[in-house]
Amino acid sequence: MFRDMRRNSQKLTDEESVSILQKATSGVLAVIGDEDYPYAVPLSYVYCDFKIYIHCATQGHKLDAIRKNSKVSFCVIEQDNIVPEKFTTYFRSVIAFGKGRVIEDTEEKIKAIRILAEKYCPDVTKEQYNAEVSSAIDRMAMIEITVEHMTGKEAIELVKDRR
Repeated sequence: MFRDMRRNSQKLTDEESVSILQKATSGVLAVIGDEDYPYAVPLSYVYCDFKIYIHCATQGHKLDAIRKNSKVSFCVIEQDNIVPEKFTTYFRSVIAFGKGRVIEDTEEKIKAIRILAEKYCPDVTKEQYNAEVSSAIDRMAMIEITVEHMTGKEAIELVKDRR
């Protein structure tokens, strides 16, 4: 169902790809938008156990698109160093493909928010967390992407450096 990567020698291992997804703080979600035009939006996320969680407002383009067609892709760029004298870039990136859904169950939504908060707000107290969730829960939606396939790739120069 998913294409093999053409430049297989530049493919990252699954472990390296997961590491990038765990460390990075932003990525680009791509959905099939209005009139079947692609819609891609940069945002913050968290990766946990083959799932990507994203928070957003309770209405909007990405939510409408996911409800219409759950197939999505998510791209993270870990490194993008331009090397002008070699006419290239030294890059490392991951693309994940999967099915997105809007989390409707409140308890499940709170669990996803907690995973997100642990990444971005590790030093907040339980009281601060509970107060924020209580005040924001009705104004916040959570999207869960179940990763079905992912590929990581790096510049051939980085592959050679690691050998």
